Amino acid sequence: MTDWIFAVIDQLGPVGVGLLIALETLVPPIPSELILPLAGFRARAGAMHPVLVWLCATAGAVAGSLLLYWLGARLGYERLHRLAGRRWFLLAGQRDLERGRRLFHRHGSWVVALSRCVPVLRSLVSIPAGIERMRLPKFVLLTTAGSGVWNALFIGAGWMLAERWQEVDRFSGPAGTAVGVLLAAGAVTLAVRKLRTS
Repeated sequence: MTDWIFAVIDQLGPVGVGLLIALETLVPPIPSELILPLAGFRARAGAMHPVLVWLCATAGAVAGSLLLYWLGARLGYERLHRLAGRRWFLLAGQRDLERGRRLFHRHGSWVVALSRCVPVLRSLVSIPAGIERMRLPKFVLLTTAGSGVWNALFIGAGWMLAERWQEVDRFSGPAGTAVGVLLAAGAVTLAVRKLRTS
């Protein structure tokens, strides 16, 4: 995957970084923890301006998040609630959705901003934001702030480490894997509970 990311960035420059981050937002297995340090390394070598890389990466994150926000808004809570009542819908039950909705109502702003720094969640959080019709300017502001901080940290790490930029992935990779395992375990738990109560 590294060679492919290098090729996209070398061909398209900062715009390529933005496109990759937008794609990463929609397809979480593409890791921003690899894209951003690599972009920082390329910027350090003089191939791109670091501020432009950061702006494009942040714009890409916001664009991908807006697509997922739109999906949530189109789906709507009532439709999702009905789906959750079906036996084959294993990821959540109706009570789970109701608890999640209450949590989002209480802490929605923090959830949207902070989840930008958590693999997988940074993609998924846009859907409930759309379902709950969080005000769009607020959603864009929070997403931009959270994404901007995340992008700056990893682009900066790639810049500082230069040729050793892969060390960023060595440290962030296990953390991302741990979060992924916890999310998968949570999904399995929800599915098992849903089957037992159906």
